[in-house]
Amino acid sequence: MSFKLPTYKEPDFQTAQFIDYPDAAVQPVEKQGVAPDNFHATTIFPEYYKVNGEWYLLRQSRMDCVVVLAGDEQLEAKELRRLEVGDQVILGRTEDGSEGIYIHTKGFRDDSVAADTFAFRTGRSRETSYSRDYDRLYDLLRFEKTNGYIIWVLGPAVVFDSDSKRAMISLIENGYVHAILAGNALAAHDLEGAAFKTALGQDIYTQESIPDGHYHHLDIINKARRFASLDQFITTLASDESVVCACVKHKVPLVLAGSIRDDGPLPGVIADVYNAQDAMRLHTKKATTVLCLATQLHSIAAGNMTPAYQVVGNTVRPVSIFSVDVSEFAVNKLRDRGTLEVTSIVTNIQDFLVNLQRNLVKYENGAAES
Repeated sequence: MSFKLPTYKEPDFQTAQFIDYPDAAVQPVEKQGVAPDNFHATTIFPEYYKVNGEWYLLRQSRMDCVVVLAGDEQLEAKELRRLEVGDQVILGRTEDGSEGIYIHTKGFRDDSVAADTFAFRTGRSRETSYSRDYDRLYDLLRFEKTNGYIIWVLGPAVVFDSDSKRAMISLIENGYVHAILAGNALAAHDLEGAAFKTALGQDIYTQESIPDGHYHHLDIINKARRFASLDQFITTLASDESVVCACVKHKVPLVLAGSIRDDGPLPGVIADVYNAQDAMRLHTKKATTVLCLATQLHSIAAGNMTPAYQVVGNTVRPVSIFSVDVSEFAVNKLRDRGTLEVTSIVTNIQDFLVNLQRNLVKYENGAAES
């Protein structure tokens, strides 16, 4: 395996300007959930704050939070809704260190690679060549399987096709999935497929619409709601060919966030949006690779919760984020909403998963046999 994590280059805080810059200013919260004026809002990049004459890295971050200074120079990124009276919030709107706040955007950049001022096809579209991205992703996931935390953000299209569904199950079974973030639709149509071989009433292989098939997902939801959890419900299914079943069997966390258009929903779907966000954050805090597949709004939500870096021990490493969709608009929306370090791949989601499974699982099994 040729994969190697990029080396992080820390800022040189021994230069005169950084030594002369003041400590970051702080001001206490006076009303719960309300930050003082001129609060600093976090980005996706590594951020340093000067406290008592020393520069400290914010070890766990997420976009659009405020930074609270606790005792012993401890820094915490907090959403506005979680602010408590008395929290010491860091103030300042500059990012160059002059207010004790420094945002380090070039920590993982390779300055040895020369780039032309003018060049064609620098964006990401259906015309982009993705061969190198696939090869890089294969190597990355082999590394992350045992050295990282891989999160998948999935839309229901993943389980609308029999081959992509099997591919996703295989990736779970072979250790390439550490958590899944999704909505009611993914689980409902996945379980519909296990019971009826359909998704929204359409055969997941032949794509033929089945008589009364439009009842299938509603029947599944209704039957599941007789049980306290999905874990209990799946024991009643005649088939275990489902993403949900694979998650339960292999103890992979499955966070299902509710939406305004949910029918049912299934047991275990988190209806309160802030509780769902907190549940998702438990995993994005640990994420080292995030793959967002065919779900625009869920991808933006997860991407905005995920910083571009992770501190593992005392090592700062990059977090890799991939956005995959057949729509150029959908994959580029995540970048437009602030997740600047995302790699966009424009392709059919079923083909993407099948390629991934073949090059990871089949390659791995073939290498083991030889």
